[in-house]
Amino acid sequence: MNEWLLGYVALGAVAGFFAGLLGVGGGAIMVPVLALMFAAQGFPREHLMHLALGTSMAAIVFTSISSLRAHHKHGAVNWSIVKTITPGILVGTFAGAQLASVMPTRPLAIFFVVFMSYVSFQMLANIKPKPSRQLPGSFGMFGVGGGIGALSALVAIGGGSLTVPFLTWCNVRMHNAIGTSAAVGFPIAVAGSLGYLVGGVAGSDLPAGSFGYIYLPALAACVVASMLTAPLGAKAAHGLPVAALKKIFAGVILVLLAKMVHGLFF
Repeated sequence: MNEWLLGYVALGAVAGFFAGLLGVGGGAIMVPVLALMFAAQGFPREHLMHLALGTSMAAIVFTSISSLRAHHKHGAVNWSIVKTITPGILVGTFAGAQLASVMPTRPLAIFFVVFMSYVSFQMLANIKPKPSRQLPGSFGMFGVGGGIGALSALVAIGGGSLTVPFLTWCNVRMHNAIGTSAAVGFPIAVAGSLGYLVGGVAGSDLPAGSFGYIYLPALAACVVASMLTAPLGAKAAHGLPVAALKKIFAGVILVLLAKMVHGLFF
């Protein structure tokens, strides 16, 4: 057990550093690695992806708080956008987590791999949508929030890879889009964690230490380590070539996805 705890600490440290450095990365790194670690420990195969997704989503609750505070301190959060998009986010994320809880591991893993491969290729190509319109009204924002929340829950991400492109497409300045996305990450993580918790409460054969589909030993170790390294990553972002690092990060994600597919299916 001790060696696995050390592994969770190392994973949290790496995920936290990249999250601070690039504003993305927590779930993208944690889910495939957790799935492989859980498989190596002999956890029931039918619960591997659910536990990896639920644990990653719960970890984002804690890391998103420090990210939100930092961006708010720099005046980068547009709270009016947060207010209008959050109701849809809460409904969509909870529903997405509930859907993920009843999906078999194989299709859930395939969906995760396909979506995160798309995100990685976007980062490699540095694709950015051209600003072309204004934000929709309250009803439209509810619908957009619901879609972002549902997808975020299915792949256990804080929503930055979805929220930032949408806001920049609607002519929100990149600085504010990133800060606002960080604030939106908190309700995504809370609703998603609750969804995975509720969805897994009735689950059978879950490993000891599980709370629904959240594996508490991994959560505690990852959170402590990531909250220590995230500020280091944010500080390093000012002195490192972030564009090049994004491409390296995307390459690492693709390798992890390939290893996860091999480990789960072959």
